[in-house]
Amino acid sequence: MPETPFDLLVVEDDDQFREMASEWMKRKGHRVQSAANAQEALKYVGQQRFDVVLADMNMPGISGLELLQRLKADGVESEVIILTGQATIQTAVEAMKLGACDYLTKPFPLSELEHRCAQAAQRGRLVRENLNLKTILDLHRPVTRIVGESAPMKELFRLIERVGPTDKTVLIQGESGTGKELVARAIQRASLRADKPFVTINCAALPEQLVESELFGHEKGSFTGAIGAKPGLFEVADGGTLFIDEIGELPGSLQPKLLRVLEDGSLRRVGSALERRVNVRIIAATNRNLEREVEQSRFREDLFYRINVLSLQLPNLRERVEDIPLLVRHFLPEGWKIEDEAMAALCAYQWPGNVRQLSNIVERATILANDRIVTIRDLPREVVSPGAVRTPAPAATVAAPQEEPLDASLASIEKAHVLDVLKSLNGNKARAARALGIHRRKLYRLLERFGLSEPATSANNETLG
Repeated sequence: MPETPFDLLVVEDDDQFREMASEWMKRKGHRVQSAANAQEALKYVGQQRFDVVLADMNMPGISGLELLQRLKADGVESEVIILTGQATIQTAVEAMKLGACDYLTKPFPLSELEHRCAQAAQRGRLVRENLNLKTILDLHRPVTRIVGESAPMKELFRLIERVGPTDKTVLIQGESGTGKELVARAIQRASLRADKPFVTINCAALPEQLVESELFGHEKGSFTGAIGAKPGLFEVADGGTLFIDEIGELPGSLQPKLLRVLEDGSLRRVGSALERRVNVRIIAATNRNLEREVEQSRFREDLFYRINVLSLQLPNLRERVEDIPLLVRHFLPEGWKIEDEAMAALCAYQWPGNVRQLSNIVERATILANDRIVTIRDLPREVVSPGAVRTPAPAATVAAPQEEPLDASLASIEKAHVLDVLKSLNGNKARAARALGIHRRKLYRLLERFGLSEPATSANNETLG
């Protein structure tokens, strides 16, 4: 059975042996680069990643053992095999202690050389897979199913089934709290990469420098605090799926780097000139209007078209009121009940924070409730406030909500609700964002949209500091 192709660097000062070994390995289908000395080898290692470095121990200038030490000190991921014509137990032990994965004594059959190099390449792949698996397990979250039986949700489920197996880039759009990550995970489970890594990053939750390091990785010493080399999430997700949440928040300086990965799978770690290639499916999500962001030159047009190959628009909770009872019972602990009056109030509310806000409010109600029964008294004031809700359905039923008054637009209700929450929390934006179930940046954008970037929450001109 032929060996799996791998990238090999042959470092040997004997011209005849170097050329013979290189040609043999090339004929066997492997990708081979050769160097006549260690200095030349270090130049190649800085430009390309090799699965295996085959180095002669006794070379003029920098020896094979010194080259091995440099490679390990620089965090080079290649497996190293040491060659020598004068084998002793002492030199073999020394090579292994310095990090060599194997040791070969000349002369030897070239078929044996290929076999030993293939074993080293496989060992390197297993080491990287184990490291990636550890990272994935650290990031793992329990699978949560998507709840909904409304017409918009049935259409969403249909699209997930169609989009999942295509392996194309997907853009998920929707308001904050509509469950974009849940949909991304559902797409991954429906894909041909379902048994491969699923890795996530939220661009809005990290500063620009950290986003770059997290996505693309970094080398030792590339910035203050980089005490060692670290693979980026693209490398961790290699072969699987990378979910980039809040891609509209991706800094402009990083958008060309992301575009390049989408185009040909190539990337460079921060502080490295070495080009790496990955095979990753991208699922992106945003609550921004990216077409408007492109028009205002805040998002690259070519990147937008790259990520918008397939697009899913998630319905907000106001568009699927009939799913609210299902969601409430899903969020309630086993054995809990909710009174009809409380359920009717939940169905009549506008839900600017969508499903995430509903989940938070149900959790809060279970803390306040007695006898494992949620009543209307256990709901927040904004949910049952006359200015923030439509007329609720009769207490004995969970009917569709009645029409709003003509002068009560969705925007005015949302504005009143946001200000009411801020006022109740003494203008604390961080706590208000958590109470609303949205990210703090989303709250700032809402205030800016309302013309309230420095608003007053009461007649006493209480600021939202």
